[in-house]
Amino acid sequence: MPVVHLLRHGHVHNPEKVLYGRLPGFRLSDTGQAMARAVADDLRARGVDIRRVVASPLQRAQETARPIAEAYGLEIDTEPRIIEAGNIWEGSPLPSGPKDLLSLKSLWRLRNPFRPSWGEPYKEQTARMWAALRDAAATTPDGETIMVSHQLPIWVARSTFEHRSLVHDPRSRECGLASLTSFTFADGEAVSMEYREPAAHIEVPR
Repeated sequence: MPVVHLLRHGHVHNPEKVLYGRLPGFRLSDTGQAMARAVADDLRARGVDIRRVVASPLQRAQETARPIAEAYGLEIDTEPRIIEAGNIWEGSPLPSGPKDLLSLKSLWRLRNPFRPSWGEPYKEQTARMWAALRDAAATTPDGETIMVSHQLPIWVARSTFEHRSLVHDPRSRECGLASLTSFTFADGEAVSMEYREPAAHIEVPR
């Protein structure tokens, strides 16, 4: 049965500490590069039969995919449907706490957490992620596929599979840097899921 692994990209070089979203030019840090290599080493050590490597168009995803593609002698296919979720705060400083969201402008942006009003609707993220997942499973029916994506789209895909509410506290997401959220498919649909953090031993700089 085909397996599709959603891999969150590694740690990003972001010295200005901004919400980068879909902005170009955000590369992996040295830590992120080490995470990507650790995932490639883990997959090889486990004998995982990777037949295809796919990545979001964003630089951090492409760089995370590279060591895996090299380890398996594969090219990287770019998949726009697994890109980061759009967000109206792109380029803004990361909030240090709730007080940073108390301006009238921010409160208006937060008016509807169910859609959500500050970015790409959850339903649209769900639709594009699951379309990409099903296509990946159909494209490689006898092997396994790595798809390098981003935390929120991965969490939305998992939440849909587990019948969780899409409205959530971002701090509650089980989707660490360079983590694998893996779906096994049968007859074109996901039937089971596994979560692993093969790079959890790599310390993230503060």
